[in-house]
Amino acid sequence: MLPVGVEDFAKLRTEGYYYVDKTAMIRDLLYARGEVNLFTRPRRFGKTLNMNMLKCFFEIGQDPALFDGLAIAGERELCEKYQGQFPVVSVSLKGIDGSDFATARAMAVGIINEEARRLNFLESSENLTQAEQKIMVALQEQDMPDDILSNSLRSLTGLLEKHYGKKVILLIDEYDVPLAKANERGYYDDMIDLIRSMFNQALKTNPSLYFAVMTGCLRVSKESIFTGLNNPLILSILNVSFDEYFGFTDQEVRQMLEYYGFTGKYDTVREWYDGYLFGNEKVYNPWDIIRYLYDLSWDPETPPQDYWSNTSGNYVIRKLIAEYGNSQTKEEIEMLLEGETVTKVIREDLTYNTMYASIDNIWSVLFTTGYLTLRKRPTGRSCTLAIPNREVMNLFADQIMELFQEQVAKESDKREKLCDAVESGDAAGLEEMFTDYLDDTISLQDTYVHKDRKENFYHGILLGIFAYRDGWRTKSNQQAGDGFADIRIRVRKKNIGIVIEMKYAENAKFDAALQEAFDQIEHEDYVHELEKEGYPVIYKFGVACYKKRCRVRCEKEECGA
Repeated sequence: MLPVGVEDFAKLRTEGYYYVDKTAMIRDLLYARGEVNLFTRPRRFGKTLNMNMLKCFFEIGQDPALFDGLAIAGERELCEKYQGQFPVVSVSLKGIDGSDFATARAMAVGIINEEARRLNFLESSENLTQAEQKIMVALQEQDMPDDILSNSLRSLTGLLEKHYGKKVILLIDEYDVPLAKANERGYYDDMIDLIRSMFNQALKTNPSLYFAVMTGCLRVSKESIFTGLNNPLILSILNVSFDEYFGFTDQEVRQMLEYYGFTGKYDTVREWYDGYLFGNEKVYNPWDIIRYLYDLSWDPETPPQDYWSNTSGNYVIRKLIAEYGNSQTKEEIEMLLEGETVTKVIREDLTYNTMYASIDNIWSVLFTTGYLTLRKRPTGRSCTLAIPNREVMNLFADQIMELFQEQVAKESDKREKLCDAVESGDAAGLEEMFTDYLDDTISLQDTYVHKDRKENFYHGILLGIFAYRDGWRTKSNQQAGDGFADIRIRVRKKNIGIVIEMKYAENAKFDAALQEAFDQIEHEDYVHELEKEGYPVIYKFGVACYKKRCRVRCEKEECGA
């Protein structure tokens, strides 16, 4: 079975799910770990499953058979020394997303409650004093005082060490989610204080700690949350170490496609979901691969979808596009949309309350969260960035179109003049005003986007303008005559019908593109339905676009009363 949304390692291994073996990460972690190890990766790249894998390997009482046949099982000496030999505290902060601080704090208490209940055998441990057993009781209560909450992770590690006589491994998954939510909802300072107090107690000079592993999307500035913590080992997407353990490598994707009988989909999968460079390893988005294979298993002809982009609000994309302001940033966005690269100095140590403070910070956030990726290894702090694949390219295009339509809604005079030109068959007027719109917006010219996708981009801009015109009945790609007209408009009060065919003028060959548009209008008989309905005047428009330029041709057909 395909593990759609399965992040429990034991469940995945015991219930017949397909598993891409990442257990060699355990070996590398044991050989090259720090006291505190922070892995930063974009969302949906396997962070939670890897953390659960670490818990299943190290924790006392876990089933060692879960790792039979996997890469780590070949490391016999390591397995004998480390497998099932440690107490483990494991928490995930991804669920802390309250609308206010009080709600978020209650969620944090709930997470500690859950882990304390999992370890509630400590309540009756003969190795703990009565006072220490009472701490375990307090850690399971919803009405938890601030001092108990702040010390909760340290208390759990200390109590476990005393019970087992062994130091403890601490796992904290998605550590920065509470900070992201707090920043969005206006209680960032309160949440910073809470998370800082919990982490400092647990991670700074904690004698019960063997080592800690944390995951998140961003590396939050040391001054913001890790104050006083002695040099955590940061393992980001720029690091070569551990680069193959988050995301699927090309070989792993090929093996999955072969296993499920879809080797013929390799080129499609690569175009849509490959393109990330973590360290020296080229990787695919694993969530996309799993979801697409799941859909293919039901319908082998299903087209690829934007799976990853639909799991988040994608606010950072809107922020960049909405605030491109200066012409340089606008040009850089267009370069990315053309499949080219931009070079930026990347800051990985941002804080959530400053991540949108400047356009430079926004570029850094786009990179660290997976909307942009490396095209080659960086030189110093300068990184050559690109949009990774078709899915993210679509996301950029969709956000550009949404913001364009919001802007069109505010510009009624300009919008109405363009519509007047269409309604009167004024080709020159439409050409001038549409060119003005193209000059103002960001264009989509990606070199690997098919011609019809480029035509759809311009098509969408015109539709966005027409949508606000009162008295028009506008249809897009509806059945007309023997084919599909790009845009068909009925102006019933004035008895005017309008057909518009859009073409992308490859290499600025406008005349050829316009002729192709009119040949299609005639051959497919796009005006047939309008003639049948008795419209006495029908305007046939051909609109050819290339980058920021367009050409328009119009022919008037009079059908009589």
